[in-house]
Amino acid sequence: MSLPEGTIALITGGNAGIGKAIAQQFALAGAQVIIFGTNAERGQSAIDEINTLTGKQTAWFYSVNVAQTAEVEAAVQQVLEKFGRVDILVNNAGITRDGLLMKMSEEAWDEVMDINVKSCYNLCRALARSMIKARKGKIITISSVIGLTGNAGQVNYASSKAALIGFTKALAKELAPRNICVNCIAPGFIETRMTDAMTETQKKSILDSIPLGRMGVPEDVAHTALFLASSASDYMTGQVLVIDGGMVM
Repeated sequence: MSLPEGTIALITGGNAGIGKAIAQQFALAGAQVIIFGTNAERGQSAIDEINTLTGKQTAWFYSVNVAQTAEVEAAVQQVLEKFGRVDILVNNAGITRDGLLMKMSEEAWDEVMDINVKSCYNLCRALARSMIKARKGKIITISSVIGLTGNAGQVNYASSKAALIGFTKALAKELAPRNICVNCIAPGFIETRMTDAMTETQKKSILDSIPLGRMGVPEDVAHTALFLASSASDYMTGQVLVIDGGMVM
């Protein structure tokens, strides 16, 4: 599956895990990829790897705290001045700060909501006008099956991921008249740094709940993101695609 030549894609949190896999898939499909993140070392490593894969410069990194509105607006303006437009936005930035609600600090709540939800607001708001003017665009947001099912010890994370689903459906209705598709991916348990931190007992419990008997890999999500970014999904908007090995059905 390919993307039109000259496609510009912006991915938040694209320097590791799922975001990095999406950035790689998009670049290999023909897009120019822009990554927003806060870890400059990881960001540079990610774009070097992508440029090596494609054999030319197809990736750029901008150091941006996506939870900060002013930073996002300034960075998006720089991107629009350099590239002229953004055709595809992937809201992938996300963190966890797990704990039982009665022990959860206000900081742990606010940090998760800011990175997971406010970043989506910041990026979509900053890019909506240019996409509306172009009368085209694809917005893809990475939620989680935890936003559908909830999970003990993750009230903040579950709330943030559920919020992204509602955000997706509302924005899809706002932007559909301008030919802009807004969809959401809800991954299950994917092998990333987050799952690496689990104990073997936790991993076994999770695997027992997955009919396919394995965790996913970032590429499983990246292939779905590429489908949503391509013309193959032009008649889809406001949808939540669950990629979880059958865990939630």
